[in-house]
Amino acid sequence: MEEQKKNPAQGLSESEQVQVRRQKLADLQAAGHDPFTLTKYPQDSYSADLKAEFADLPNETDSGKTVALAGRMMSKRVMGKASFAHLRDDKGDIQLYVRRDELGEEPYAAFKKLDVGDIIGVKGEVFRTKTGELSVRATELTLLAKSLRPLPEKFHGLTDKETRYRQRYVDLIVNPEVKRNFIIRSQFIKHLRDYLDNMGYIEVETPVLNTIAGGAAARPFETHYNALDEDVKLRISLELYLKRLIVGGLERVYEIGRVFRNEGIDTRHNPEFTTIELYQAYADYHQIMDLVEELYIYVTKKVCGTLKIPYLGKEINMEGPWARMTMAEAVKKYSGIDYYAWESDEQARADCEAHDVHVEKDAVKGQCLEECFDAFVEPNLIQPTFITDYPVAISPLAKRKKDEPEMTERFEFFINGFEFGNAFSELNDPIDQRGRFERQAAAKRAQGGHADVDEDFLCALEYGMPPTGGLGFGVDRLVMLLTDSASIRDVLLFPTMKPIGMPAPSAKAAEEMAPETAAPAAETVAEPIDFSKVEIEPLFKDYVDFETFSKSDFRAVKVKACEAVKKSKKLLQFTLDDGTGTDRTILSGIHAYYEPEELVGKTCI
Repeated sequence: MEEQKKNPAQGLSESEQVQVRRQKLADLQAAGHDPFTLTKYPQDSYSADLKAEFADLPNETDSGKTVALAGRMMSKRVMGKASFAHLRDDKGDIQLYVRRDELGEEPYAAFKKLDVGDIIGVKGEVFRTKTGELSVRATELTLLAKSLRPLPEKFHGLTDKETRYRQRYVDLIVNPEVKRNFIIRSQFIKHLRDYLDNMGYIEVETPVLNTIAGGAAARPFETHYNALDEDVKLRISLELYLKRLIVGGLERVYEIGRVFRNEGIDTRHNPEFTTIELYQAYADYHQIMDLVEELYIYVTKKVCGTLKIPYLGKEINMEGPWARMTMAEAVKKYSGIDYYAWESDEQARADCEAHDVHVEKDAVKGQCLEECFDAFVEPNLIQPTFITDYPVAISPLAKRKKDEPEMTERFEFFINGFEFGNAFSELNDPIDQRGRFERQAAAKRAQGGHADVDEDFLCALEYGMPPTGGLGFGVDRLVMLLTDSASIRDVLLFPTMKPIGMPAPSAKAAEEMAPETAAPAAETVAEPIDFSKVEIEPLFKDYVDFETFSKSDFRAVKVKACEAVKKSKKLLQFTLDDGTGTDRTILSGIHAYYEPEELVGKTCI
């Protein structure tokens, strides 16, 4: 039998306490006092407001003010004819003083049967006790909702982060400081809207379900639209619909919305997250850069009251002007590598290898510059910094620079070594845009992915889009900065979590493919391998004819370990068991399609 955890305060297991509380509820209902039939309570005051109003009230003094409070009872001390309790409402805690003589015999007896966690309404006079604590002397008390579960460990013990994220409702009850992050988040979004509205932008809403997931390089979630019998994808970006609105004549638009990316989870990434994108006609990336700086300064001052804010042990100074460097300048500053000294793609790749920066064998100069930036520059950008002029090879939606066609009018901004946002002088040439889309799609197909060109977006561009500046940044990441939070889960009320009891993605496959018993060490007998049930991964399905492939020279290997390669966004490093007794290590550029933990334990061909 599973051991039942005892609650030291009650001497009962949690399940026993639940049974006791259910019986109390049943008794109340039988007596005609069912709390769940109540629909409202005349609350007229809050704890924090009363403490501010009566801050100067002397000890042992009545205020003369009668109030009605409502909230959760967080403690109770019964001492004969008089008792104390603490009530927690939306703004804080306040002490209740409950006397049998003032409340009455039956109500006092009912109070004594209440449990910590019950939601109650209290009427009474505000006064200050002999010890100086502002309190309410209860003259009327009403049970508004019965708590059938006890709060964890005398409501001080919910410290396990996994449990806190899964049961945010309990986290908010027992750790009131957690509420601060979400109040700041709400304030930030309000001030963000205020700033943009005052700048003449209008807020819009665009479709979440798309037939083509465009505007970013990310794996989408897919679902099926029954009414149309059509496969659709949850959006991975807000960009392309907002640009359609620029074409339509809405010159300043923004959207704050959820986007969904079927990718990994870590301290800075959640599969669904909140982003803002805005577009301004007749503006370039320099104007958007100025807007970003002004916007961040405005919301930081509004939310934090200062422009110098702590973040993970560092002081971040949001005051302007922020530093500005081109990507090539930044790489040369922090690594000595000179982009403009590269005369060919081959020379760029060789220079990267000489500096221990791994790049793909067909990488061009622009891609090599990006890898060098990731390796040497990004960790050094602690204070707010704009990095400008990104290569065309990694910027399919940005406009080329007139005086340097291999570069684009694009910038990203960085704080504490992390990228916070991305902006362009938007590409509005439909012919150039089509060419970039098609090259991007071809490259993705060559890696085994599926890619479509958004013909409707190209059609919109062909009607004419004015010169436009665009910006996108993650709301969650900025809230992390403003609240000094190390993990994105600390600023999401309900972050994505793996279901309790769910095995790792590869566990079942590993169990099915593992041999039941180990082969004798003395003799290894080669056995024929049955490949009749091999399934081609969707990534390669359109490109692999297994019947032909099975006649080639190939080997079945077991993935013993897999991890992301540092300084690379694309590579995974595999440790493989190929049956020879010596582990093999290989690199593969498939991080865009798989997370390392998905592959451990898999048997691959």
